[in-house]
Amino acid sequence: MAEKIEIDPITRIEGHLAVSVEVEEGRVARAFCKGEMFRGFELILKGRDPLDAQQITQRICGVCPVSHGMASVLAQEQAYGITPNENGRLVRNLILGANYLQSHIIHFYHLSAVDFIDLEAIAQYQGKDAALNEFKAWVGTQKASSVVAPGAPFLPRYAGDYLDGTDANITAIKHYLEGLRMRALAHQMAALFAGKLPHVASLVPGGVTERVTTQKIAAYGAMLQELRSFINRSYLPDVMSVAAGFPSYFKLGKGCGNFLAYGAFAESADNSRKYLPAGVVIGGRLAEFDPRQITEDVKYSYYQSASGLAPAAGQTVPRPGKPDAYTWLKAPRYKGMAMEVGPLSRILIAYLSGTDPEVRQAVDHGLNQLNRSTEDLDSAMGRHAARAIECKLVADQCARWLDQLKPGEPACVDFTIPRSGQGVGLCEAPRGALGHWLAIDDYKIASYQCVVPTTWNCSPKDDQGHPGPVEQALIGTPIANAAQPIEAARVVRSFDPCLACAVH
Repeated sequence: MAEKIEIDPITRIEGHLAVSVEVEEGRVARAFCKGEMFRGFELILKGRDPLDAQQITQRICGVCPVSHGMASVLAQEQAYGITPNENGRLVRNLILGANYLQSHIIHFYHLSAVDFIDLEAIAQYQGKDAALNEFKAWVGTQKASSVVAPGAPFLPRYAGDYLDGTDANITAIKHYLEGLRMRALAHQMAALFAGKLPHVASLVPGGVTERVTTQKIAAYGAMLQELRSFINRSYLPDVMSVAAGFPSYFKLGKGCGNFLAYGAFAESADNSRKYLPAGVVIGGRLAEFDPRQITEDVKYSYYQSASGLAPAAGQTVPRPGKPDAYTWLKAPRYKGMAMEVGPLSRILIAYLSGTDPEVRQAVDHGLNQLNRSTEDLDSAMGRHAARAIECKLVADQCARWLDQLKPGEPACVDFTIPRSGQGVGLCEAPRGALGHWLAIDDYKIASYQCVVPTTWNCSPKDDQGHPGPVEQALIGTPIANAAQPIEAARVVRSFDPCLACAVH
Protein backbone atom coordinates (compact mmCIF):
# COMPACT_ATOMS: atom_id res chain seq x y z
CA MET A 1 0.00 0.00 0.00
CA ALA A 2 1.31 3.44 -0.94
CA GLU A 3 2.35 5.83 1.83
CA LYS A 4 1.24 9.40 1.21
CA ILE A 5 3.54 12.28 2.13
CA GLU A 6 2.42 15.91 2.05
CA ILE A 7 5.08 18.62 1.89
CA ASP A 8 3.05 21.76 2.42
CA PRO A 9 4.50 24.23 1.89
CA ILE A 10 7.75 23.62 0.06
CA THR A 11 9.88 26.26 1.75
CA ARG A 12 12.73 28.34 0.30
CA ILE A 13 11.01 28.91 -3.03
CA GLU A 14 9.08 31.89 -4.38
CA GLY A 15 5.36 31.52 -3.65
CA HIS A 16 3.12 28.80 -2.24
CA LEU A 17 3.72 25.26 -3.52
CA ALA A 18 2.60 22.02 -1.96
CA VAL A 19 3.87 18.67 -3.17
CA SER A 20 2.09 15.40 -2.51
CA VAL A 21 3.90 12.12 -3.18
CA GLU A 22 2.89 8.49 -2.88
CA VAL A 23 5.76 6.22 -1.82
CA GLU A 24 5.92 2.51 -2.60
CA GLU A 25 8.85 0.32 -1.52
CA GLY A 26 10.82 3.38 -0.43
CA ARG A 27 10.51 5.32 -3.71
CA VAL A 28 8.11 7.91 -5.06
CA ALA A 29 5.57 6.22 -7.32
CA ARG A 30 3.31 9.22 -8.02
CA ALA A 31 3.66 12.95 -7.43
CA PHE A 32 1.38 15.98 -7.56
CA CYS A 33 2.42 19.65 -7.65
CA LYS A 34 -0.19 21.93 -6.14
CA GLY A 35 -0.34 25.68 -6.71
CA GLU A 36 -2.60 26.77 -3.87
CA MET A 37 -3.64 30.33 -4.69
CA PHE A 38 -5.28 32.33 -7.49
CA ARG A 39 -4.20 35.89 -8.35
CA GLY A 40 -5.94 36.76 -11.64
CA PHE A 41 -3.47 39.16 -13.25
CA GLU A 42 -4.86 38.35 -16.68
CA LEU A 43 -8.30 39.51 -15.57
CA ILE A 44 -6.87 42.63 -13.93
CA LEU A 45 -5.30 43.71 -17.24
CA LYS A 46 -8.46 43.53 -19.37
CA GLY A 47 -9.72 46.95 -20.39
CA ARG A 48 -6.59 48.81 -19.33
CA ASP A 49 -4.20 50.96 -21.35
CA PRO A 50 -1.60 48.69 -23.01
CA LEU A 51 1.17 50.79 -21.46
CA ASP A 52 0.01 49.67 -18.03
CA ALA A 53 0.95 46.08 -18.87
CA GLN A 54 4.73 46.22 -18.43
CA GLN A 55 4.30 47.79 -14.99
CA ILE A 56 1.43 45.62 -13.74
CA THR A 57 2.90 42.33 -14.96
CA GLN A 58 6.19 43.07 -13.20
CA ARG A 59 4.20 42.78 -9.97
CA ILE A 60 3.62 39.11 -10.75
CA CYS A 61 7.02 38.47 -9.15
CA GLY A 62 9.57 40.40 -7.11
CA VAL A 63 12.43 38.06 -8.04
CA CYS A 64 12.07 38.12 -11.84
CA PRO A 65 10.06 41.30 -12.61
CA VAL A 66 12.52 42.28 -15.35
CA SER A 67 11.53 39.29 -17.46
CA HIS A 68 7.81 40.02 -17.17
CA GLY A 69 8.41 43.63 -18.13
CA MET A 70 10.55 42.44 -21.04
CA ALA A 71 7.93 39.99 -22.30
CA SER A 72 5.27 42.68 -22.06
CA VAL A 73 7.17 45.30 -24.07
CA LEU A 74 8.13 42.68 -26.68
CA ALA A 75 4.44 41.83 -27.12
CA GLN A 76 3.59 45.53 -27.38
CA GLU A 77 6.37 46.20 -29.88
CA GLN A 78 5.02 43.46 -32.13
CA ALA A 79 1.53 44.97 -31.85
CA TYR A 80 2.85 48.50 -32.52
CA GLY A 81 5.19 47.47 -35.33
CA ILE A 82 8.37 48.91 -33.77
CA THR A 83 11.81 47.71 -32.71
CA PRO A 84 14.22 49.24 -30.18
CA ASN A 85 17.38 51.00 -31.26
CA GLU A 86 20.86 49.66 -30.53
CA ASN A 87 21.32 51.34 -27.16
CA GLY A 88 17.85 50.23 -26.09
CA ARG A 89 18.60 46.62 -27.00
CA LEU A 90 21.92 46.61 -25.18
CA VAL A 91 20.61 48.29 -22.04
CA ARG A 92 17.78 45.77 -21.85
CA ASN A 93 20.31 42.95 -22.04
CA LEU A 94 22.35 44.53 -19.26
CA ILE A 95 19.32 44.93 -16.99
CA LEU A 96 18.13 41.38 -17.67
CA GLY A 97 21.67 40.02 -17.34
CA ALA A 98 22.09 41.58 -13.90
CA ASN A 99 18.73 40.09 -12.90
CA TYR A 100 19.95 36.64 -14.00
CA LEU A 101 23.04 36.99 -11.80
CA GLN A 102 21.14 37.92 -8.65
CA SER A 103 18.52 35.24 -9.27
CA HIS A 104 21.04 32.43 -9.83
CA ILE A 105 23.11 33.44 -6.81
CA ILE A 106 20.12 33.59 -4.48
CA HIS A 107 18.82 30.27 -5.78
CA PHE A 108 21.99 28.34 -5.04
CA TYR A 109 23.14 29.92 -1.80
CA HIS A 110 19.93 31.01 -0.10
CA LEU A 111 17.35 28.56 -1.41
CA SER A 112 19.09 25.30 -2.33
CA ALA A 113 22.55 25.08 -0.75
CA VAL A 114 20.93 25.02 2.69
CA ASP A 115 19.78 21.49 1.77
CA PHE A 116 23.41 20.37 1.62
CA ILE A 117 25.27 22.41 4.28
CA ASP A 118 25.92 20.90 7.71
CA LEU A 119 25.00 23.65 10.13
CA GLU A 120 26.77 21.87 13.00
CA ALA A 121 30.10 22.63 11.30
CA ILE A 122 29.83 26.28 12.30
CA ALA A 123 30.25 25.20 15.95
CA GLN A 124 33.82 24.16 15.04
CA TYR A 125 34.74 27.54 13.57
CA GLN A 126 37.67 29.21 15.35
CA GLY A 127 38.63 31.96 12.88
CA LYS A 128 38.45 35.75 13.01
CA ASP A 129 35.82 36.44 10.35
CA ALA A 130 33.33 38.80 12.06
CA ALA A 131 30.32 37.70 9.99
CA LEU A 132 30.99 34.02 10.67
CA ASN A 133 31.48 34.64 14.39
CA GLU A 134 28.22 36.57 14.52
CA PHE A 135 26.50 33.73 12.69
CA LYS A 136 28.09 31.19 15.05
CA ALA A 137 26.70 33.09 18.02
CA TRP A 138 23.25 33.13 16.42
CA VAL A 139 23.38 29.37 15.84
CA GLY A 140 24.21 28.87 19.50
CA THR A 141 21.03 30.68 20.50
CA GLN A 142 18.90 28.71 18.04
CA LYS A 143 19.91 25.09 18.67
CA ALA A 144 17.77 24.59 21.74
CA SER A 145 14.73 26.15 20.09
CA SER A 146 15.20 25.02 16.52
CA VAL A 147 11.73 23.50 16.35
CA VAL A 148 10.15 26.89 17.06
CA ALA A 149 12.35 29.06 14.88
CA PRO A 150 10.44 29.04 11.57
CA GLY A 151 11.80 32.42 10.51
CA ALA A 152 15.42 31.35 10.61
CA PRO A 153 17.18 30.74 7.30
CA PHE A 154 18.52 27.36 8.35
CA LEU A 155 16.18 26.14 11.07
CA PRO A 156 14.02 24.16 11.33
CA ARG A 157 14.86 21.81 8.47
CA TYR A 158 14.81 18.15 7.57
CA ALA A 159 17.34 15.77 9.00
CA GLY A 160 19.52 14.10 6.42
CA ASP A 161 22.98 13.61 4.97
CA TYR A 162 24.94 16.83 4.66
CA LEU A 163 28.27 17.98 3.23
CA ASP A 164 31.25 16.27 4.87
CA GLY A 165 34.17 18.21 6.29
CA THR A 166 34.27 21.24 8.55
CA ASP A 167 36.28 23.36 6.11
CA ALA A 168 33.91 22.72 3.19
CA ASN A 169 30.88 23.63 5.28
CA ILE A 170 32.51 26.74 6.77
CA THR A 171 33.39 27.91 3.25
CA ALA A 172 29.84 27.33 2.06
CA ILE A 173 28.35 29.23 5.01
CA LYS A 174 30.78 32.11 4.48
CA HIS A 175 29.77 32.31 0.81
CA TYR A 176 26.10 32.13 1.85
CA LEU A 177 26.66 35.36 3.79
CA GLU A 178 28.75 36.93 1.03
CA GLY A 179 26.09 35.95 -1.49
CA LEU A 180 23.61 38.26 0.21
CA ARG A 181 25.87 41.20 -0.62
CA MET A 182 26.44 39.93 -4.16
CA ARG A 183 22.72 39.75 -4.78
CA ALA A 184 22.30 43.34 -3.57
CA LEU A 185 25.22 44.38 -5.78
CA ALA A 186 23.54 42.86 -8.86
CA HIS A 187 20.35 44.78 -8.02
CA GLN A 188 22.32 48.02 -7.73
CA MET A 189 24.05 47.31 -11.02
CA ALA A 190 20.75 46.80 -12.86
CA ALA A 191 19.14 49.81 -11.17
CA LEU A 192 21.67 52.12 -12.87
CA PHE A 193 19.70 51.63 -16.09
CA ALA A 194 16.41 50.31 -14.65
CA GLY A 195 15.68 53.34 -12.47
CA LYS A 196 14.98 51.01 -9.55
CA LEU A 197 14.68 47.34 -8.65
CA PRO A 198 12.67 45.33 -8.12
CA HIS A 199 10.13 46.45 -10.75
CA VAL A 200 11.91 48.37 -13.50
CA ALA A 201 10.70 51.94 -14.01
CA SER A 202 12.55 52.65 -17.26
CA LEU A 203 11.32 49.76 -19.42
CA VAL A 204 9.02 50.93 -22.26
CA PRO A 205 8.11 49.74 -25.75
CA GLY A 206 10.93 50.86 -28.02
CA GLY A 207 13.72 50.59 -25.46
CA VAL A 208 14.37 52.19 -22.07
CA THR A 209 13.96 55.75 -20.81
CA GLU A 210 17.26 55.96 -18.88
CA ARG A 211 20.11 57.88 -20.52
CA VAL A 212 23.36 56.08 -21.30
CA THR A 213 26.28 57.94 -19.71
CA THR A 214 29.95 57.19 -19.20
CA GLN A 215 29.39 57.39 -15.44
CA LYS A 216 26.75 54.65 -15.52
CA ILE A 217 28.90 52.50 -17.78
CA ALA A 218 31.87 52.84 -15.41
CA ALA A 219 29.76 52.11 -12.31
CA TYR A 220 28.11 49.06 -13.90
CA GLY A 221 31.52 47.78 -15.03
CA ALA A 222 33.06 48.11 -11.56
CA MET A 223 30.23 46.19 -9.90
CA LEU A 224 30.19 43.59 -12.67
CA GLN A 225 33.91 42.95 -12.13
CA GLU A 226 33.25 42.16 -8.45
CA LEU A 227 30.37 39.86 -9.34
CA ARG A 228 32.41 38.01 -11.96
CA SER A 229 35.13 37.47 -9.36
CA PHE A 230 32.60 36.01 -6.90
CA ILE A 231 31.15 33.70 -9.56
CA ASN A 232 34.57 32.38 -10.57
CA ARG A 233 36.17 32.02 -7.12
CA SER A 234 33.10 31.06 -5.06
CA TYR A 235 29.92 30.12 -6.91
CA LEU A 236 31.38 27.72 -9.48
CA PRO A 237 33.75 25.98 -6.99
CA ASP A 238 30.95 25.66 -4.42
CA VAL A 239 28.67 23.98 -6.93
CA MET A 240 31.51 21.62 -7.84
CA SER A 241 32.07 20.87 -4.14
CA VAL A 242 28.41 20.05 -3.54
CA ALA A 243 28.29 17.98 -6.73
CA ALA A 244 31.32 15.98 -5.61
CA GLY A 245 29.77 15.40 -2.19
CA PHE A 246 26.40 14.26 -3.55
CA PRO A 247 27.08 12.26 -6.75
CA SER A 248 23.82 10.33 -6.37
CA TYR A 249 21.90 13.46 -7.31
CA PHE A 250 23.23 13.17 -10.85
CA LYS A 251 21.02 10.07 -11.01
CA LEU A 252 18.01 11.59 -9.23
CA GLY A 253 15.52 14.14 -10.49
CA LYS A 254 15.52 13.21 -14.17
CA GLY A 255 12.60 15.10 -15.67
CA CYS A 256 10.46 14.57 -18.73
CA GLY A 257 13.50 14.49 -21.03
CA ASN A 258 12.11 17.21 -23.30
CA PHE A 259 13.54 20.74 -23.20
CA LEU A 260 12.32 24.08 -24.52
CA ALA A 261 13.78 27.59 -24.72
CA TYR A 262 12.50 30.75 -26.39
CA GLY A 263 16.01 32.21 -26.53
CA ALA A 264 17.53 34.91 -24.36
CA PHE A 265 19.31 38.26 -24.87
CA ALA A 266 18.61 39.89 -28.21
CA GLU A 267 21.56 40.25 -30.56
CA SER A 268 19.45 42.04 -33.20
CA ALA A 269 16.89 44.82 -32.94
CA ASP A 270 14.05 42.61 -34.20
CA ASN A 271 14.90 39.91 -31.60
CA SER A 272 15.46 37.31 -34.33
CA ARG A 273 19.03 36.55 -33.18
CA LYS A 274 19.72 35.78 -29.54
CA TYR A 275 22.82 35.06 -27.51
CA LEU A 276 21.21 31.92 -26.05
CA PRO A 277 19.19 30.50 -28.95
CA ALA A 278 15.63 29.26 -29.13
CA GLY A 279 14.96 25.59 -29.71
CA VAL A 280 13.49 22.36 -28.43
CA VAL A 281 15.07 19.02 -27.57
CA ILE A 282 12.75 16.04 -27.93
CA GLY A 283 14.06 12.51 -27.62
CA GLY A 284 17.61 13.83 -27.44
CA ARG A 285 17.37 15.61 -30.80
CA LEU A 286 17.52 19.38 -31.32
CA ALA A 287 14.75 20.97 -33.41
CA GLU A 288 13.51 24.45 -34.25
CA PHE A 289 11.02 26.02 -31.89
CA ASP A 290 7.53 26.74 -33.27
CA PRO A 291 5.38 28.91 -30.96
CA ARG A 292 2.24 27.73 -32.74
CA GLN A 293 2.67 24.32 -31.09
CA ILE A 294 1.98 25.61 -27.55
CA THR A 295 -1.35 24.73 -25.95
CA GLU A 296 -2.67 24.58 -22.38
CA ASP A 297 -4.73 21.82 -20.77
CA VAL A 298 -6.88 22.40 -17.70
CA LYS A 299 -8.50 19.05 -16.83
CA TYR A 300 -6.69 18.95 -13.47
CA SER A 301 -6.61 22.74 -12.96
CA TYR A 302 -9.13 24.89 -11.11
CA TYR A 303 -10.45 26.48 -14.30
CA GLN A 304 -13.56 25.88 -16.36
CA SER A 305 -11.82 27.23 -19.46
CA ALA A 306 -11.65 25.05 -22.55
CA SER A 307 -8.68 22.66 -22.76
CA GLY A 308 -6.10 22.54 -25.52
CA LEU A 309 -6.29 26.25 -26.38
CA ALA A 310 -3.33 28.18 -27.74
CA PRO A 311 -2.29 30.96 -25.33
CA ALA A 312 -3.47 33.67 -27.76
CA ALA A 313 -6.96 32.22 -27.41
CA GLY A 314 -6.52 31.34 -23.75
CA GLN A 315 -9.19 31.84 -21.12
CA THR A 316 -8.94 32.53 -17.40
CA VAL A 317 -12.21 31.39 -15.86
CA PRO A 318 -11.58 30.22 -12.29
CA ARG A 319 -13.53 27.31 -10.85
CA PRO A 320 -12.46 26.61 -7.26
CA GLY A 321 -13.50 23.20 -6.00
CA LYS A 322 -13.55 21.66 -9.48
CA PRO A 323 -13.75 17.84 -9.23
CA ASP A 324 -10.43 16.02 -9.86
CA ALA A 325 -8.51 19.31 -10.06
CA TYR A 326 -5.61 19.83 -7.65
CA THR A 327 -3.82 23.04 -8.66
CA TRP A 328 -4.25 26.60 -9.90
CA LEU A 329 -1.56 26.00 -12.55
CA LYS A 330 -2.57 25.15 -16.09
CA ALA A 331 -0.71 22.44 -18.02
CA PRO A 332 1.17 23.95 -20.99
CA ARG A 333 2.30 21.45 -23.60
CA TYR A 334 4.37 21.61 -26.78
CA LYS A 335 3.04 19.30 -29.49
CA GLY A 336 1.12 17.68 -26.67
CA MET A 337 4.27 16.97 -24.62
CA ALA A 338 5.50 18.19 -21.25
CA MET A 339 8.65 20.33 -21.61
CA GLU A 340 11.24 21.32 -19.03
CA VAL A 341 12.35 24.96 -19.17
CA GLY A 342 15.10 26.85 -17.35
CA PRO A 343 18.90 27.13 -17.30
CA LEU A 344 19.37 23.43 -18.05
CA SER A 345 17.18 23.73 -21.15
CA ARG A 346 18.95 26.89 -22.34
CA ILE A 347 22.41 25.43 -21.81
CA LEU A 348 21.59 22.13 -23.51
CA ILE A 349 20.00 23.86 -26.50
CA ALA A 350 22.88 26.34 -26.82
CA TYR A 351 25.39 23.49 -26.49
CA LEU A 352 23.70 21.31 -29.09
CA SER A 353 23.14 24.19 -31.51
CA GLY A 354 26.87 25.00 -31.54
CA THR A 355 26.17 28.69 -32.30
CA ASP A 356 28.68 29.96 -29.72
CA PRO A 357 31.98 28.13 -29.14
CA GLU A 358 32.33 29.75 -25.70
CA VAL A 359 29.14 28.03 -24.52
CA ARG A 360 30.43 24.65 -25.68
CA GLN A 361 33.82 25.32 -24.09
CA ALA A 362 32.26 26.35 -20.74
CA VAL A 363 29.99 23.30 -20.65
CA ASP A 364 32.79 20.91 -21.62
CA HIS A 365 35.08 22.41 -18.99
CA GLY A 366 32.43 22.01 -16.29
CA LEU A 367 31.63 18.45 -17.30
CA ASN A 368 35.31 17.54 -17.31
CA GLN A 369 35.72 18.91 -13.80
CA LEU A 370 32.71 16.88 -12.67
CA ASN A 371 33.75 13.83 -14.68
CA ARG A 372 30.25 13.80 -16.19
CA SER A 373 28.58 13.75 -19.61
CA THR A 374 25.80 15.92 -21.02
CA GLU A 375 23.34 13.09 -20.23
CA ASP A 376 24.12 13.54 -16.52
CA LEU A 377 22.88 17.13 -16.67
CA ASP A 378 19.28 15.91 -16.81
CA SER A 379 19.19 15.54 -13.03
CA ALA A 380 18.77 17.47 -9.81
CA MET A 381 22.50 18.19 -9.53
CA GLY A 382 22.81 18.80 -13.26
CA ARG A 383 20.38 21.72 -12.96
CA HIS A 384 22.62 23.36 -10.35
CA ALA A 385 25.66 22.86 -12.57
CA ALA A 386 23.90 24.26 -15.65
CA ARG A 387 22.69 27.30 -13.70
CA ALA A 388 26.21 28.07 -12.44
CA ILE A 389 27.70 27.70 -15.93
CA GLU A 390 25.04 30.00 -17.35
CA CYS A 391 25.70 32.54 -14.60
CA LYS A 392 29.34 32.78 -15.66
CA LEU A 393 28.45 32.99 -19.35
CA VAL A 394 25.91 35.78 -18.83
CA ALA A 395 28.28 37.76 -16.58
CA ASP A 396 31.03 37.55 -19.20
CA GLN A 397 28.62 38.57 -21.93
CA CYS A 398 27.41 41.59 -19.94
CA ALA A 399 30.95 42.97 -20.14
CA ARG A 400 30.78 42.79 -23.94
CA TRP A 401 27.35 44.45 -24.15
CA LEU A 402 28.59 47.20 -21.85
CA ASP A 403 31.48 47.95 -24.22
CA GLN A 404 29.06 48.34 -27.13
CA LEU A 405 26.98 51.11 -25.54
CA LYS A 406 27.16 54.60 -27.07
CA PRO A 407 27.00 57.31 -24.39
CA GLY A 408 24.79 60.29 -25.17
CA GLU A 409 22.77 58.52 -27.86
CA PRO A 410 19.05 57.72 -27.37
CA ALA A 411 18.01 54.39 -25.84
CA CYS A 412 14.39 54.35 -27.07
CA VAL A 413 12.27 55.15 -30.13
CA ASP A 414 8.87 56.82 -30.51
CA PHE A 415 5.72 54.82 -31.12
CA THR A 416 1.97 55.12 -31.56
CA ILE A 417 -0.52 52.74 -29.98
CA PRO A 418 -2.81 51.33 -32.72
CA ARG A 419 -6.56 51.07 -32.36
CA SER A 420 -6.26 47.28 -32.59
CA GLY A 421 -3.42 44.81 -32.79
CA GLN A 422 -1.89 41.62 -31.45
CA GLY A 423 1.54 40.74 -30.17
CA VAL A 424 3.50 37.93 -28.58
CA GLY A 425 6.42 38.58 -26.27
CA LEU A 426 8.70 35.57 -25.84
CA CYS A 427 11.78 35.82 -23.65
CA GLU A 428 13.64 33.87 -20.98
CA ALA A 429 13.28 34.57 -17.28
CA PRO A 430 16.08 33.20 -15.09
CA ARG A 431 13.78 30.24 -14.36
CA GLY A 432 12.92 29.55 -18.01
CA ALA A 433 10.68 30.26 -21.00
CA LEU A 434 8.26 33.15 -20.46
CA GLY A 435 5.55 34.26 -22.88
CA HIS A 436 3.00 37.09 -22.87
CA TRP A 437 0.15 37.12 -25.41
CA LEU A 438 -1.57 40.49 -25.97
CA ALA A 439 -4.62 41.61 -27.96
CA ILE A 440 -5.65 45.28 -28.26
CA ASP A 441 -9.10 46.54 -29.25
CA ASP A 442 -10.24 50.17 -29.24
CA TYR A 443 -6.85 51.16 -27.77
CA LYS A 444 -7.41 48.97 -24.71
CA ILE A 445 -6.23 45.51 -23.69
CA ALA A 446 -8.85 43.05 -24.93
CA SER A 447 -7.06 39.95 -23.68
CA TYR A 448 -3.78 39.10 -21.98
CA GLN A 449 -2.36 35.66 -21.26
CA CYS A 450 0.89 34.63 -19.57
CA VAL A 451 2.62 31.25 -19.66
CA VAL A 452 5.52 31.38 -17.23
CA PRO A 453 8.46 29.04 -16.51
CA THR A 454 6.95 27.36 -13.47
CA THR A 455 3.66 26.89 -15.31
CA TRP A 456 5.71 24.59 -17.56
CA ASN A 457 7.79 22.91 -14.86
CA CYS A 458 5.24 22.51 -12.06
CA SER A 459 2.28 21.85 -14.33
CA PRO A 460 -0.22 19.18 -13.33
CA LYS A 461 -1.21 16.17 -15.37
CA ASP A 462 -2.51 17.09 -18.82
CA ASP A 463 -5.80 15.90 -20.29
CA GLN A 464 -4.13 12.62 -21.27
CA GLY A 465 -2.97 12.03 -17.70
CA HIS A 466 0.73 12.68 -18.36
CA PRO A 467 2.45 14.34 -15.36
CA GLY A 468 4.31 17.63 -15.56
CA PRO A 469 8.14 17.87 -15.51
CA VAL A 470 8.59 18.24 -11.72
CA GLU A 471 6.05 15.51 -11.07
CA GLN A 472 7.98 13.22 -13.42
CA ALA A 473 11.31 14.20 -11.84
CA LEU A 474 10.04 13.15 -8.41
CA ILE A 475 8.99 9.68 -9.57
CA GLY A 476 11.62 7.15 -8.53
CA THR A 477 13.18 9.40 -5.89
CA PRO A 478 14.15 7.32 -2.82
CA ILE A 479 12.70 8.55 0.48
CA ALA A 480 14.76 7.31 3.43
CA ASN A 481 12.45 8.76 6.09
CA ALA A 482 8.84 9.64 5.34
CA ALA A 483 8.84 12.16 8.19
CA GLN A 484 11.95 13.88 6.75
CA PRO A 485 11.59 13.75 2.92
CA ILE A 486 14.66 15.85 2.19
CA GLU A 487 15.33 13.96 -1.06
CA ALA A 488 12.04 15.13 -2.57
CA ALA A 489 12.64 18.71 -1.43
CA ARG A 490 16.09 18.72 -3.08
CA VAL A 491 14.64 17.54 -6.39
CA VAL A 492 11.88 20.15 -6.37
CA ARG A 493 14.22 23.01 -5.44
CA SER A 494 16.61 22.10 -8.26
CA PHE A 495 13.99 23.56 -10.64
CA ASP A 496 13.91 26.88 -8.72
CA PRO A 497 10.07 27.03 -8.69
CA CYS A 498 8.31 30.39 -8.63
CA LEU A 499 4.68 29.79 -7.75
CA ALA A 500 3.94 33.49 -7.48
CA CYS A 501 4.55 33.61 -11.25
CA ALA A 502 2.84 30.32 -12.04
CA VAL A 503 -0.46 31.27 -10.38
CA HIS A 504 -0.34 34.77 -11.91
